[in-house]
Amino acid sequence: IQVIFIRGGRMLGNRSFFPKTPDMYQLQEIMSAFITQFYLNQIHSDDLPERIIVNVDVDEQEWIENALSERLSKTVSISSSVRGKNRQWLTMAATNAIHALASHNALKQGYYDRMQALQNALRLGSLPQRIECFDISHSQGEATVGSCVVYTLEGPKPSDYRRFNVKEVTPGDDYGALEHVIRRRYVKLKQDDHILPDIVMIDGGKGQLGVAEKVLEECQVSGVTLLSIAKGPGRKPDFDRIFISGRSAPIDLKADSPALHMLQHIRDEAHRFAITAHRTQRGKKKVSSEVAEIPGIGPKKRRDLLRHFGGLRELKRASVQDIAKVPGIGEKTAKIIYDALH
Repeated sequence: IQVIFIRGGRMLGNRSFFPKTPDMYQLQEIMSAFITQFYLNQIHSDDLPERIIVNVDVDEQEWIENALSERLSKTVSISSSVRGKNRQWLTMAATNAIHALASHNALKQGYYDRMQALQNALRLGSLPQRIECFDISHSQGEATVGSCVVYTLEGPKPSDYRRFNVKEVTPGDDYGALEHVIRRRYVKLKQDDHILPDIVMIDGGKGQLGVAEKVLEECQVSGVTLLSIAKGPGRKPDFDRIFISGRSAPIDLKADSPALHMLQHIRDEAHRFAITAHRTQRGKKKVSSEVAEIPGIGPKKRRDLLRHFGGLRELKRASVQDIAKVPGIGEKTAKIIYDALH
């Protein structure tokens, strides 16, 4: 589904959506469900248009128009038969949809081909359908966070990504943190009877692989291929080595191998996700610590202040009078807070 945004006779942008729907649904039903979810979930009613132009009829059109009109406090209409400039916009949307679908399918085919290359390179009995990769990030043991990213035949699946704050492990103990994260992940998956991956991947060498082997065995996770990807000499990607559980020697894939590129891409995504989560966690601790050092400010007032202003930056910008408006913070305390932050 291609959406182009027209305001004041000008196109402000466009977005492509690829909803997964059972074959039994008709186009009219799909369009109806999309319009309802897309527009009624808008945070600001100002984002809603007064007219929606579509290329198929919409089920329950009158009900949707009434719901959107009520949200916008003005009449919203849905049209499938248009002329002139509106017909040109509709044609443009249809053309963009064709190009977007072609690009989407080409990208999916690329991931499928690389999965096949990975199957051949690792000598797997079947095509991997799901890969989960783990990484650990911290700054000298502070704010340790573990990441788990998920890839399928269609590429990354961000909705299945998970991050884990690691608190019960000695700061700086990477092996302990990795064990903690993998255990939490697969204990949870087995408890909830969720699908297990075909490949579990670790960013690291033989040491990290051994940790993962131990945890998966204790969690009674079987039938998965476990591997790790380690940086080679000089940390150059061309020399990355692949260690597979149960095999004594690493697999050295050629630098131009699609299978190696696939594993490196997944590893890098797990690393990116872990670093992003770590920085967020470290930022929260810094904010909380800075406010906690202010005399007379306990945990409750600290939470109230940060919740009211949305963060430390906004709190620092506030005047004494603004701070005093926070429930439970009088003018005297507001002055203390202001002076401490400046």
